Amino acid sequence: MQDLKIARRTGGRALIFGGVLTLTLAVADAPPAQADLLEEIKQRGTLVVGTEARFPPFEFVEGGEIVGYSSDMMEHIMQELPGVTLEQLDLPWQGILPGLAAKRFDYVITSVTVTKERYDAYHLSLPIADATMAVLKRKGDDSIGSAQDVAGKVVGSQAGSAQLQALETLAAELEAAGTPVSEIRTYVDFGEAYADLAAGRLAAVVNSLPNQLEAARQRPDVFEVVLPTFGPKKYFSWAGRKDEESASLNAFMDEQIRALNESGTLAELQRNWFGDVMELPSDELPEPAE
Repeated sequence: MQDLKIARRTGGRALIFGGVLTLTLAVADAPPAQADLLEEIKQRGTLVVGTEARFPPFEFVEGGEIVGYSSDMMEHIMQELPGVTLEQLDLPWQGILPGLAAKRFDYVITSVTVTKERYDAYHLSLPIADATMAVLKRKGDDSIGSAQDVAGKVVGSQAGSAQLQALETLAAELEAAGTPVSEIRTYVDFGEAYADLAAGRLAAVVNSLPNQLEAARQRPDVFEVVLPTFGPKKYFSWAGRKDEESASLNAFMDEQIRALNESGTLAELQRNWFGDVMELPSDELPEPAE
């Protein structure tokens, strides 16, 4: 009987060990749990975003705080993340998308002009505004009546921007027609370009229409927008990383932008900041051709 009891205990231990081994092998064979950025943000209690706060009326500093159209949008969106604080890192534009790719922050809350290259590399959100290109000139400069009239003149834009790319495309077209621009100058931010335009060191600045309208509204005695716009229809979006970990945050931000658009809140914010409403697709971001 004693031998039988020992045998049963040994067998029991063998069965238990076998079960543990089977479970261990099953866990080892299972795929690793997928990281979820939105859940991580909720747990840590902070959403960290990159912002270029030198792009009025979208994002700019006033009274030591980042304000503007995008900031007002985020006030509504953060209500859907109770217990989470928004932390904005004010960075030069040239460091925004590289910083996102390097995971220095979670998301980009600044005006990213949609281009094919960016569309392929990042998750660009639903459109937040029109970004079609326009020329800004000094008020009363009758030598510039259209975008093509920058031929033979010194023109400026922001380094590394889609606006600069649009200017370079326009300049290439003018050069092919035998009427090249005199010079293209680049700036860290548009504030510097506008200062040179006001001082007469530039004949024109190329930027997106909403920003040009804001510059002319702020200094109507100095600046004037040249209409119509030029180039293909463009949109501004926000941006996230194009990976599985970021998919939940990207989907959340798109859902919130869609809700603001469909509820009419986005239109109200546009009237406040731009003086008019922009027609924007709320179902999906159109894929850019270039």
